[in-house]
Amino acid sequence: MTVIDELFGVAGKSVLVTGGSRGIGKAMAEAFVKAGARVYICSRDAKKCDEAAQSLQQFGACTSLPCNIASSEDRQRLIARLSEHEKSLNVLINNAGAIWAAPLAEYPEAGWDKVFDLNVKGSFFMVKDLVPLLSAGGSASDPARIINVGSIDAFHVPGHETYAYSSSKAALHHLTRHLASQLASRHITANIIAPGVFPSKMLATTLEIKGMEAMVEPVPLKRLTGDSDMAGAAIYLASKAGAYVTGAVIPVDGGMATTL
Repeated sequence: MTVIDELFGVAGKSVLVTGGSRGIGKAMAEAFVKAGARVYICSRDAKKCDEAAQSLQQFGACTSLPCNIASSEDRQRLIARLSEHEKSLNVLINNAGAIWAAPLAEYPEAGWDKVFDLNVKGSFFMVKDLVPLLSAGGSASDPARIINVGSIDAFHVPGHETYAYSSSKAALHHLTRHLASQLASRHITANIIAPGVFPSKMLATTLEIKGMEAMVEPVPLKRLTGDSDMAGAAIYLASKAGAYVTGAVIPVDGGMATTL
């Protein structure tokens, strides 16, 4: 075994990635599959979830468990199906998220509720419902890991009118620290990865309107957040190298949150 395998290996771990059918979630899922983990992905769109899992199976073990994590009934079905495959869970990645942009005078309650129900409430109750499996998957030397995907919009006030999104991500950051405190005694860590501008479906319209040059101009490292940036951070937090890290917020944003 090489030192890289010893420190960063995740082979044999069970991993659940919400919002795993595309974007950041799929990039993380693919990295864990290629590294030898048993990966489960969920998404509200069952067809896309199945298609994504099928595409990842060429690299290793990946199972589709469609679920809307904002729905209590869906979460219970997901956990029941996961429990048919696993007696414990080593890594939970809460990546599923939503955004809503509208002028202040027109901002709808329905938009606010959709964002908070998924970004905060859904993530919290996924953790709550999965604590028994996570506890079974953790030990003092190798705790189970909760990795929540936040945002650099939680660090500063964004220029666009995404009131619920930035507020929800700030809430998720603080919630994660609270969970880290409460779950440490159960051998479970909780951390945040906060991406910068990632070329996802969520930001496709903004990229089209503003253009790539304008989007990278304020980024100190002059590029967007990439698949390997997010996947690498997740592998680190899930591996032996990240076993003693909890309650941390790791910006993966080319320096925007830390240098501007």
